[in-house]
Amino acid sequence: MYVPEHFRETRIEVLRALVERYSLGTLVAVTSEGITANHIPMQWLAAPDDGPGLLRGHVARANPLWRLLPDGSPALAVFIGPDHYVSPGWYPSKHEHGKAVPTWNYATVHVHGHIRFIDDASWLRQLVESLTDEHERASARRWRITDAPADYIAGMVRAIVGFEIRVTAIEGKFKASQNRSAADRAGVAEALRAAGLPADEVSQLAPEGGT
Repeated sequence: MYVPEHFRETRIEVLRALVERYSLGTLVAVTSEGITANHIPMQWLAAPDDGPGLLRGHVARANPLWRLLPDGSPALAVFIGPDHYVSPGWYPSKHEHGKAVPTWNYATVHVHGHIRFIDDASWLRQLVESLTDEHERASARRWRITDAPADYIAGMVRAIVGFEIRVTAIEGKFKASQNRSAADRAGVAEALRAAGLPADEVSQLAPEGGT
């Protein structure tokens, strides 16, 4: 990924927060049949050896990826956070000298690592339960896998194959008008708020205090 230094984000807590909130990642790998991309919700877990961590998820058993990709193969998981078109008209400087063009602000995290697939019923059940609890935690009426018949859940677990990616590198790109003046960033933030974006997304796409 091309990352100009003023857009580079390296704080692990910031990168982890984006992955946790926007956890539907794109898993990219090269198989014997070519480049493949699958859209999969994933968890980022701490590694037992204090390394960068692990990504976990699962694919449908009918998905050929787990048969085509040998254990230990390199893989890339791409997570996309908030994004929005930025009009030159939002910059006060545009009205002063006209030297502005449209752009797009966004935040993304690329996680590189080596993948292995796991076809173990107890591991998969724990993964499914953990993913469910993570995404149901904000619900007033939380659904748990024990709410469904046990034989039904067992059948669903048999229909998937898990994976684990041992992370080797993490890249963060938060393109948030850092190359513009404070006044221009404030103009972008004002326009994003007017467009109805939540305050936390505005703060990521146009931090008025700087980088």
